[in-house]
Amino acid sequence: MIPFNKNLKEFARELRKNMTDAERFLWARVRRKGLKGYNFYRQKNIGNYIVDFYCPKAKLVVEIDGGQHYSEEGSRKDRIRDRYLAGLGFTVLRFSDREVLKNIDGVIARIYERL
Repeated sequence: MIPFNKNLKEFARELRKNMTDAERFLWARVRRKGLKGYNFYRQKNIGNYIVDFYCPKAKLVVEIDGGQHYSEEGSRKDRIRDRYLAGLGFTVLRFSDREVLKNIDGVIARIYERL
């Protein structure tokens, strides 16, 4: 069973209501089993983190990174988070929000390869 922090449940719900443009753009392509029939969830609570997209069947997490992820502190937090998720058996794919908005087909192709 995946660890779950019940205190993050409401925050995850708020994030689903207020997705970024890049998250909305990717969600339109992966929702309703849009890739190989795999089910994706958005803003999923895993442990003490909320991941942008989660595919349970493939044990895949997809993160869309905005500018805050490219600071020294943001990069450090992402490495800690990625190690935690890898320790649970997940593969983490990271894309910049710019990459999603300008090259959605390339992003989809990389996710598709991992499924």
